[in-house]
Amino acid sequence: MFDVIIIGNGPAGLSAALYTKRAGLDTLIIGRDNGSLAKADKIENYFGFPEPVSGEELIRSGIASVKRLGVEMITDEVVNIQYTGNLLVKTKSRVFEAMCVIVATGTSRSTPKIEGLAEFEGRGVSYCAVCDGFFYRGKDVCVLGEGVYALHEAEELLPVTGSVTILTNGLKPSFNVPPYLKLRTEKVKKISGSKSVEQVEFEKGEPLKVSGVFVAVGVAGSTDLAKKVGAQIEGNKIVVDENMSTNVPGLFAAGDCTAGMLQISKAVYDGAKAGTEAIKYIREHKRA
Repeated sequence: MFDVIIIGNGPAGLSAALYTKRAGLDTLIIGRDNGSLAKADKIENYFGFPEPVSGEELIRSGIASVKRLGVEMITDEVVNIQYTGNLLVKTKSRVFEAMCVIVATGTSRSTPKIEGLAEFEGRGVSYCAVCDGFFYRGKDVCVLGEGVYALHEAEELLPVTGSVTILTNGLKPSFNVPPYLKLRTEKVKKISGSKSVEQVEFEKGEPLKVSGVFVAVGVAGSTDLAKKVGAQIEGNKIVVDENMSTNVPGLFAAGDCTAGMLQISKAVYDGAKAGTEAIKYIREHKRA
């Protein structure tokens, strides 16, 4: 078990790790890639650089600084967080446990532009299998997505629903589809129904009769993970207090996923604050 798991290896996550590791806490960073910052060609508004620096160079330097301290880093995709007194972080291949988790994954991904998707939110369209699967007991549902995250959501739904079909929306699935799941690869045209979702229409092929559509496109974003563990969200941001703490004990969030000024300087501060508050939280609980 780790003291702290940090999800995200951008400025907020790396900043948090500098504090937690120097405080003697066993710290793990789980990152999938270097995010949007790595695509920035020139950064001229960040302290300490007399000449413009690329986002890739800045991230590389940040990673080197935490590795020098001995922070463990792995490349993986997080698909779920659960609260069990401690916090469980599930990736594509493993499950980790920690007293504290800091979500620093940047802003959530955008949802696909499909007619009916926004209109039926809360009336058959959901973004969390763990949260809403119970309401579809014995009913036929589908999961919209082409990646491992979609597969994870489908497997969460399978024990309680009547059937689960994965819709890749014209994309090739990035996983091997198990025989107990159905698959439709056609491009989705529309989600339709009267008071609630009744079917999914495709550009080609017969419509699919379903009672629920679970959106799991790409990878799990910050608000997706927050919802699963019961953290409060507003729009596409995780709600935190002045200490970067969520309403879930031991769960903190930092950086762009908390909204506000989407700048490196703000992310670094958020990470430092979340890291120092996680230190206080762990020390208090170890003394108890």
